[in-house]
Amino acid sequence: MTETIDSGRPLSPMIAPSILSADFARLGDEIAAIEGADWVHVDVMDAHFVPNLTLGLPVVESLLAATDIPLDCHLMIDNPGRWAPGYAEAGAYNVTIHAEATDDPIAVAKNIRAAGARAGLSVKPGTPIEPYLEILRHFDTLLVMSVEPGFGGQSFIPDVLGKARIVRDLVDAGELQVLVEIDGGINADTIEQAAAAGVECFVAGSAVYNTDDPAEAVRKLRARAAAIAG
Repeated sequence: MTETIDSGRPLSPMIAPSILSADFARLGDEIAAIEGADWVHVDVMDAHFVPNLTLGLPVVESLLAATDIPLDCHLMIDNPGRWAPGYAEAGAYNVTIHAEATDDPIAVAKNIRAAGARAGLSVKPGTPIEPYLEILRHFDTLLVMSVEPGFGGQSFIPDVLGKARIVRDLVDAGELQVLVEIDGGINADTIEQAAAAGVECFVAGSAVYNTDDPAEAVRKLRARAAAIAG
């Protein structure tokens, strides 16, 4: 896993394979296959906020017992204030909610942190970042969606990279301390574009799990991002 400096920012790019692209009947084995990954990205969907239904807290609890890799839980759900603290209490490392799903993201972030996890804020491709810049100081992670949330295997939307650049500039200027993460359509080609925009953590699903050697895919993706970021 990637080491961090005192500010919490990674010394090298982070790769967070998404188990949305894994075999749900073999999740324990699928996570074991990504040895060396920094986080395991877990997409929680409720078929209301997004048009898909995946898994919930009981499965996350089982995953926590099966791996030492930190879980990055991405809650694509309505009413995240009700459910998010439970994921933190269970032991998730990072719990991300959607800006579009709550009227009080700061309160949810405080509850996530109080329950023991890092708090993340995510925005859909069509959601501007500017209205949320002021509240990002209450969060540890910004997750920029580079596809419409709901299904894996979609094509990367490059226009969202402007959001990453804006936030990374604020981080570099010392005005924010937040990890910039991206999710959607990340592969060997698009990861370079995202790294050039200042992204530090890359969620990759099919680019990892649709290969013969997921652990090697993780290493190759990190190396491609590092070549740009470095």
